[in-house]
Amino acid sequence: MTGPRIPNVFKIPELKEKILFTLLCLLLYRLGAHITVPGINTASLTEFARNQSSQTLFGLYDMFTGGALLRATVFGLGIMPYISASIFWQLVGAVIPTVEKLQKEEGGRKKITQWTRYLTVVLAAGQAWGYAVFLEGMQGAVAHPGLGFLLVTTFTLTTGGIFVMWLGEQITERGLGNGMSLLIFFSIVERGFPAIIQTVQYLGTGALTWPGLIMLAILMVAVVWFTVAMMIAARRIPIQIPRKVMGRGRISEGQKSFIPLRLNSAGVMPIVFAQSIIIVPGTLAQFSHVTWLRDLATQFQPGSWVYYVSNVVLIVFFTYFYTAIIFNPVDLSENLKKQGGFIPGVKPGTRTAEYIDQVLSRVTLPGSLFLVAIAMLPYLLLDKANVPFRFGGTSLLIVVGVALDTVQQMQQHMILRQYDGFMKQGRIRFRGRQRFM
Repeated sequence: MTGPRIPNVFKIPELKEKILFTLLCLLLYRLGAHITVPGINTASLTEFARNQSSQTLFGLYDMFTGGALLRATVFGLGIMPYISASIFWQLVGAVIPTVEKLQKEEGGRKKITQWTRYLTVVLAAGQAWGYAVFLEGMQGAVAHPGLGFLLVTTFTLTTGGIFVMWLGEQITERGLGNGMSLLIFFSIVERGFPAIIQTVQYLGTGALTWPGLIMLAILMVAVVWFTVAMMIAARRIPIQIPRKVMGRGRISEGQKSFIPLRLNSAGVMPIVFAQSIIIVPGTLAQFSHVTWLRDLATQFQPGSWVYYVSNVVLIVFFTYFYTAIIFNPVDLSENLKKQGGFIPGVKPGTRTAEYIDQVLSRVTLPGSLFLVAIAMLPYLLLDKANVPFRFGGTSLLIVVGVALDTVQQMQQHMILRQYDGFMKQGRIRFRGRQRFM
């Protein structure tokens, strides 16, 4: 299926309204991400951000907010409190049967959504207070430190986090695409423009040559193409739906379908989990003067074999771990059995669940190796090609995944529009004559 054409997209009134509403919400989000919290010395924050490594908790968090955290803006927390709350309830559902049962019911999902919002407020308030204390401890960052600054900063950041959550929900309900994902998408994309300017400066100074830039562009296109292919790649398990008696002697024809098992079912989460663990030593060492802790943090810096081996092991482990949480072969087997379907050559029930689990384990291995390659790409480019920006890793997977999902929703809207137009026309031509339905 070909992608939607831009002129056709804006010819559909409903789709045009969704796109414009989404762009308006994203504009409000990025405006708020550049308004600094009152009482902050921006010069001190700029100096701190310049020296901040991406291999710390602040660096990783700041990537998802588009630099808003290290600028101490009103939307500095971004959508991450809501994402963290959603992941928490997802993990809880995997270990607590009661929550898992609620996730399968319509009313239960609404209740969990409400719990997620409450937990988001708690997480946002805790993170806002911690960040306010951190700012107050930074020399020259706060004009008038004290309890008043802590309360105002905590209230401002918490309110901004709640507003961002509401903005994301509005995009999901009234706009186009998943609102939470789009907020992170544009936060990452916005940081690409300074990288382009820096690349041009490298060309002017001779640190990067034109042939090197052309080779880099070819490599980036190839990596993006490979990432798209791996994101949509799936192993199809054929299933058979038997014939059913419809009544009055009529028998419905059996249907053949398939179960798609994606090679990368876990998405970007394994890399996020792996990086969250690896950056702990560096983050602790940054705020500590303990010698052995600083030595340990040095071992986990990019370029050391300990860092690369740990990253590979953690990504592979979390790929299998997260896939097992979000994909349950037993539930899939039971649903297939209730519908009367089966996999040719496999008995329904337990054997079907075992077969699906076996296939899923096999396709997850190349998916995990793909994530390892994407995660290692930024460090290889920085070390070998002298590239002034980071390309690959978590940001690339998020951008490609969100772009594919948004384009798919645009295609669905266009297909439904064409179908509605066909039904409203109300007539079909048969051999040159018109018959009304």
